Amino acid sequence: MRIIAGSAKGRRLQSPVGNDVRPTTDIVKEAVFSIVQFELEECSFLDAFAGSGQMGLEALSRGAETVCFVDSSHRSMSVVRKNIELCSFDSDRVVTVVSDTIRFLSGTKEQYDIVFLDPPYMTGLLQKALAASARVVKDGGIIVCEHPAEEQLPEITSGFSLEKNRRYGKIMISVYRKNES
Repeated sequence: MRIIAGSAKGRRLQSPVGNDVRPTTDIVKEAVFSIVQFELEECSFLDAFAGSGQMGLEALSRGAETVCFVDSSHRSMSVVRKNIELCSFDSDRVVTVVSDTIRFLSGTKEQYDIVFLDPPYMTGLLQKALAASARVVKDGGIIVCEHPAEEQLPEITSGFSLEKNRRYGKIMISVYRKNES
């Protein structure tokens, strides 16, 4: 696993040991950042279900102003913190939170331009997190979901409309945009 573009390009990242974390492949990561490339500059990015933190770190490397990493695993968050150090990102640009993601989304007062959701597959967490994300996304903001291609997501949910679906082998990237208020 590595950062593929931006200020930390080429930095190798650590990953939590075991089968609890499923890192996003480089091809899918590149696809996600191709989709959001014009919205990254100075944005606030939420890497929910952070795992190793590679998606939030990629966002920082490509110009995001701040990233919040959320994961329920202390072990994963320890790896995220090590990866932040490996990439030499300023601590004032990152927030790390050990919390159940749904609880975090339901309780935080922060707002984000981009929310990235990649929960464990086929557990029902994606649908819950998608609905809970509605209250933390700024007007005009987006939610990017990584999920198995066979998992169907709604066209409209909680004030968001499905803007894009892109398939990469067995993985689907679904992008929702918050309807302007």
